[in-house]
Amino acid sequence: MVQRVAVVGAGSSGLACIKICVDEGLEPVCFESSDDIGGLWKFKESPEPERSSIYRSLVVNTSKEMMCFSDFPMPADYPNYMHNSLLLQYFRLYADHFDLLRYIHFQTTVRSVAQRPDFSLSGQWDIVTINGDGEEERHVFDAVLVCSGHYTHPALPLSDFPGYETFSGRCFHSCEYKDADACRGKRVVVVGIGNSGGDIAVEISRSAEMTFLSTRQGAWVMGRMATNGLPMDMTAITRFNNILIRLLPNTLVNWAVERALNPKCDHKLYGLKPRHRLLDKKPLINDDLPSRILQGALVMKPNLKGFKDSGVEFEDGTVEENIDAVVFCTGYNGNFPFLPPALSEGPHKELTLYKTLFPPCLSQPTLAVMGLFQTKGPIMPIVEMQARWAVKVFAGLSRLPCKEKMLEVIESERKRNMKRYVGVRPNFLRLLLRDPVLWVRVFFGPCTPYQYRLSGPGQWAGARQAILTQWERVVQPFRTRVVPEPESKPSVLFSPWLLTFGAAVTIAALLSKNEIFPVLQGAAQILEGARFF
Repeated sequence: MVQRVAVVGAGSSGLACIKICVDEGLEPVCFESSDDIGGLWKFKESPEPERSSIYRSLVVNTSKEMMCFSDFPMPADYPNYMHNSLLLQYFRLYADHFDLLRYIHFQTTVRSVAQRPDFSLSGQWDIVTINGDGEEERHVFDAVLVCSGHYTHPALPLSDFPGYETFSGRCFHSCEYKDADACRGKRVVVVGIGNSGGDIAVEISRSAEMTFLSTRQGAWVMGRMATNGLPMDMTAITRFNNILIRLLPNTLVNWAVERALNPKCDHKLYGLKPRHRLLDKKPLINDDLPSRILQGALVMKPNLKGFKDSGVEFEDGTVEENIDAVVFCTGYNGNFPFLPPALSEGPHKELTLYKTLFPPCLSQPTLAVMGLFQTKGPIMPIVEMQARWAVKVFAGLSRLPCKEKMLEVIESERKRNMKRYVGVRPNFLRLLLRDPVLWVRVFFGPCTPYQYRLSGPGQWAGARQAILTQWERVVQPFRTRVVPEPESKPSVLFSPWLLTFGAAVTIAALLSKNEIFPVLQGAAQILEGARFF
């Protein structure tokens, strides 16, 4: 039976794994190579080798109610879309509340993870770590949760672009970008239109002489705000909307959503329109990109083709001269050098994972990799769900198919929901009969993480109240100025001007056709004059 679990990394995934291990009665031991928690969300002034990094101004793309841990709501006074420093502060509150720091060994790097000789029977792992003093230590664990993230090895495809060796400007990956100070007054090209590429291009365009954003395919651009300025994800990601999307043809849904986006920013006119439809890939979340294009501070360009001395050439044949810097927002390679090479069975030696979680080549499912998935919704709640499922497997509460059958069920179970494995998906019929008020909030309201604490393993007594009060926490940060209520006035239905207009129309109906239009014209003049009183 699994008892000791190694957790590699103390970022958001690692903290969730530690907490869930404790809940299930397991003994977690977390190894964190830095001196603090937070992982990716811990801002560092200068990049460190094999460590993820963010830029100074980064603001999250998911609202606080949608991205929080399922049993720990964010403080009500936090802004709905917070700066990275506030998210790190939330992680500290979470760690303190559940007393997680005592399980973490800081400044300890995992060098290797290897199966024990009797792995087929025990499922145990030999782990070698190096502490802050450079001393090597060996450990034996019953299971391993890899939470080190996959934003550690930047993909910088310079060799794909001829002429980069003689380019006089600077080429660097977005992991080295901290702020736009170094780009002030310069001509800069940003390559890649993911969320980081969009943010960095917008920020640089406020300081640079000219900024060019190069994209191979384009992107659909969404803002963080929905109707009335509410968080977009809270209005869009609901169970009711999800059912509609599943029932309606994709072509119709794509047409409707794209039609809703274009009135604010004509994607074709702005050079943003991609080759794919909106539902095919994640949209770009950015509130300022269209306005920077409108102001001429940011210019859209096609894919980068190569370098020419001090300039760059694009695939449409255009050349921009006197370029000072090129920022590559081209993503990362998901490498885990400390894991056994046998786990990398993919065509490009990448990890092959059952349900993006368990390596199917293992005879015992005692190792899981967190966070290697693509999602159009909040990331942290899904990572937490992964951790709950993995720890449930480790604790012996459920069993995965054996190695021989696992590959066979991947295709047949591809569409099955992870929440069903964990046993926390709400029973909507039972909820409707027992608590119709809560059912309305769950079915028609935002699909917040608290819904997966209403029943089943890990049930939280505060989940119902958290759902009923979630909109109050959304509104709270806006209450910084009291707006006086307007003085009450008589209803417009009893306005003398409206009554006069109604009488004029009634009289006109009794007159001949030749006289009705002058009467209506006179009534319109009466109403026009009423605006000045």
